[in-house]
Amino acid sequence: MLAGLAGRFHVFDVDYPGHGATTVPAGYPMTANRIGADLGDFIQQVIRAPAYVTGNSSGGLLTAWLAANRPASVRAVLLEDPPLFSAEQPRIQQTIAYRSFRTSDAGAREGVDDFLLYWIESSKPFFDRNVGRGSAFALTQAIKSYRRAHPGAPVEIGLLRNDTVRQFIRGMDSYDPRFGAAFYDGSWNEGFDHAETLERIACPALLLHAHVTTLADGTLDGAMSQQEADRAMSLLRNGTYRKIDATHVVHLDKPAEFTTLLENFFLDGDG
Repeated sequence: MLAGLAGRFHVFDVDYPGHGATTVPAGYPMTANRIGADLGDFIQQVIRAPAYVTGNSSGGLLTAWLAANRPASVRAVLLEDPPLFSAEQPRIQQTIAYRSFRTSDAGAREGVDDFLLYWIESSKPFFDRNVGRGSAFALTQAIKSYRRAHPGAPVEIGLLRNDTVRQFIRGMDSYDPRFGAAFYDGSWNEGFDHAETLERIACPALLLHAHVTTLADGTLDGAMSQQEADRAMSLLRNGTYRKIDATHVVHLDKPAEFTTLLENFFLDGDG
């Protein structure tokens, strides 16, 4: 997907704190305000021009932060299935994401050395549903074998048919559980009010809303409910809404459709 976008954009693919190769000091505050400010400084110091910005999930929240707090650095934004309102306390406690963040919180408190294997062991029902029954054990053995054969390389389990899960495992191999723990205890949103942020966004904003369901016990399985998406749109001054038939990480599930939506919105003004 990035290669396709590079034909019309100068692409910067940033690993923000908690993800990828970016490392941060032990006392680094995992908050939207701190990470958002660092991303804003990156645009100002490295890109040095107003940018089109897109982010998925928490990246969508940070994209909204940038549009509201660094407006001179942002031309337009695409918010890819962000957990608007649903990631705030206490609402987050009614979401499927909260269960995953509970694992992050435990891993951070216990000082787990290998969070990927810890996460797989703690998330067996997820892998039973999305890969196959009993797959967590097989994945653990495959990861250990891959690491022995490719020391220091990002984990790549090519036999996984579910590409989103494959990419998820690759990402979790370099994930800092302190990031998820901050969502679990609410500190990530300290000083970052979602409604107030949306009200201050003046640039064009495309809100992309992926699949969402509600479990029998009322738990939200998705980034945001339809009511939360509607509320977000009511607050955006220059917003466009698109419901898309895709899973949460839209750019992995439907890369061609995502690329077309992004190019049309950013370059052609197709709202």
